[in-house]
Amino acid sequence: SMTLSEINDYLLRFANDSGVELSFFQSNHEGDLVDFIQQNTLSSDGILINAGAITHYGLSLKDAIVDSQLPVVETHISNIHSREKFRRTSVLESVSVGQVAGFGWKSYVYALDLEGNLISGWPVNIGNEVVGSILFEDLESLVK
Repeated sequence: SMTLSEINDYLLRFANDSGVELSFFQSNHEGDLVDFIQQNTLSSDGILINAGAITHYGLSLKDAIVDSQLPVVETHISNIHSREKFRRTSVLESVSVGQVAGFGWKSYVYALDLEGNLISGWPVNIGNEVVGSILFEDLESLVK
């Protein structure tokens, strides 16, 4: 198992090798997530999000994502479609360009790769110039 910090470090190395800058944010409060998206939309090219349980009811988060007009990839460590019935519904699904779920911590890597391809196609490393910026939001403090 890997901690969220270890996953973030891995993703930073992966992104840096591709010339993409990541901004990480974690909160268990939907309003904080909305504020973060609204404050960072203009300086970002995409959003990668694991909204945890907020996935199932977070309508204000959905609205913030729609208002951002950024491509969003929703990600989950577990396969939410094979879990309890209430976990199979995502209010973010209809406003996301894709969903990566069920691959453990590697779901984040696959989702980041997908997001990078959606934004500009990878590899995007042009010298040391940053050519993309992705908001990375996660609600899970410990990832298994």
